Amino acid sequence: MVSIQNLFSLSGKTAVITGASKGIGKEISLLLADAGADVAIIARNENELQALSNEIKAKGRRALPIAADLVETSGISAIVDQIIKEYGSIDILINNAGTNIPKPAIEVTEQDWDTVNDLNVKSLFFITKEIGKHMKTRKSGKIVNITSQMAFVGYYDRAVYCASKGAVTQMMKALAIEWAPDQINVNAVAPTFIETPMTKKMFEDVQFKEEVLNRIPMGRLAKSDDLFGAILYLSSGASDMVTGHTLVVDGGWTVW
Repeated sequence: MVSIQNLFSLSGKTAVITGASKGIGKEISLLLADAGADVAIIARNENELQALSNEIKAKGRRALPIAADLVETSGISAIVDQIIKEYGSIDILINNAGTNIPKPAIEVTEQDWDTVNDLNVKSLFFITKEIGKHMKTRKSGKIVNITSQMAFVGYYDRAVYCASKGAVTQMMKALAIEWAPDQINVNAVAPTFIETPMTKKMFEDVQFKEEVLNRIPMGRLAKSDDLFGAILYLSSGASDMVTGHTLVVDGGWTVW
């Protein structure tokens, strides 16, 4: 029997986190380091990555900051090779990088569509593909996509975002089936609206904030640490028999 102390331990594991420099990605990186993992952190802002790397190292874990724009998919293979060269293996991938351009559907431009889907869907697939190749050779791996409740419900001004998160959810299910024989778990965490630096301006609109809160039965916005249990569970050995599943952390929004 696995001890409670070891059930959620990531000691000896290597994790890759995308969109890691701020907000949820930063908090996830620190969480996995606290759980014992060495981490490779990917984002575009080199200075923010270096500061986070220093925080992780202060916890006694190794950190590899990689400043890159994953939309440039031609560079993903080299990034994965760099991580494997540094750490020897990749055990966990947290696909956190994402964006949103809230607009009424009739105002959406082709550039808006491409900006959202290139990051939320295309880049996610190609880094998952490259790391998946490595995990298949090792016959193990944990892949966790940070999606959204908007994969399951619609909402105003978010037609493109909902489309991107729905695509990621179906992609997850397909990969979970395809890679299950290789003992690779592919799952997702789907939060409701979260208080982050990126959403702060959005919630300055009092009417919008009230509308959102009225749709969450638990009566509050989520915080980054509300996701920690779900992420740690799906990243650890505790979820070895769970694949193709989305753990919705929404305070009850999708129960309606």
